[in-house]
Amino acid sequence: MTDGELSLINTFGWQDNKSTVEGRDNRNRAFSNDLYLRLNQPIFTYNRRKMELQQIEFDYENAGIRYALQRLNTERSITNQFYAVYMAQNNLSISKEELENTKQSFEIIQNKVEADLSAREELYQAELNLANAQSAVEERIVSLENAKDQLKQTLGMALDDDVEVTAEIDVSPVAIDLVQAVQSGLNSRMEIRQREIDIELAELQMIRTKSLNEFRGDISLSVGIIGDHEKFGSMYDNPTQNPRVAISFAVPIFDWGEKKARVKAQKVAQTIAKLEQENLQIDIELDVRQTWRRLENLRTQIDIAEKSVRNAQLTYDINLTRYREGDLTGMEINQFQTQLSNRKIAYAQALINYKIELLNLKILTLYDFENEQPIVPVREWTGTTTH
Repeated sequence: MTDGELSLINTFGWQDNKSTVEGRDNRNRAFSNDLYLRLNQPIFTYNRRKMELQQIEFDYENAGIRYALQRLNTERSITNQFYAVYMAQNNLSISKEELENTKQSFEIIQNKVEADLSAREELYQAELNLANAQSAVEERIVSLENAKDQLKQTLGMALDDDVEVTAEIDVSPVAIDLVQAVQSGLNSRMEIRQREIDIELAELQMIRTKSLNEFRGDISLSVGIIGDHEKFGSMYDNPTQNPRVAISFAVPIFDWGEKKARVKAQKVAQTIAKLEQENLQIDIELDVRQTWRRLENLRTQIDIAEKSVRNAQLTYDINLTRYREGDLTGMEINQFQTQLSNRKIAYAQALINYKIELLNLKILTLYDFENEQPIVPVREWTGTTTH
């Protein structure tokens, strides 16, 4: 508590001294032992040991925060890659469905050409449409395998292992209060605590800086006994008391303005740390507000995309009948088929985008709006975890 140091010191030795004085030889063989208790106490300065302990505690807390943030980032990354695989599977399924429809259209026009009911040019166009549909399936297979490899790499799986994701994406609109979301982010985000730690560390550094070339002193007190004898067992037959007191002072004379310049620089560092905290709070609020707006917009996009798929399916079914009757060309029916596929892909992507943005809002605010409960950051140093 006082930054003092209490030490129990024992020095044991054996000596063999020889000397010649005025032609006489002197020799001393003896065992010696010096046992004493010493207290060193700095004065007129700050408690360095206590400050080092504070910095270690801040570093430990910072490490726990970084670990928790990495867990959240890992959750975001895995979720994005999971949905990427799901979307690739969905796109492949849509392409296969498009291929089946294209084959059906090809068979229709092939029968018509063989019966001389349609021009042979229509068969050429149908063959081209079929080849494009087959090529699209092959491209989607490649995209799916690439997405799987990225997911397996993130999960630590062997790349030779096969993986398939299943998901039932059911988007239920979640009512989110913007004020609550912003307040939750400002109160819970661990990055804000990191900035607070930076400010506190800057204050500790200011104390160190002000102590440069400081006036300080040290008091050293020790008490003990010294024993000396040629026989080991008789060293303390006649011990010698050995009390010692020492006081030293360090008095700075001139430092050529070093301390003043360093204090000024440290004040700037403190100001920067406080500004970074304020900017972080603004950035958090902006991110929450923007994500909230995207969620509101995505809810509208999902409704529109769902209606577009329904309308595109009806349009395709109607025009397929017209194609069978010969009222449409192969190029025109292919356009309706492409439109239907694009609408299905857009609808699936809108659902995934909503889920991802909802996850982003949960990470930004550390609040689960679907289950209406806060997320406590992972704190391994207290022995608790929250998923």
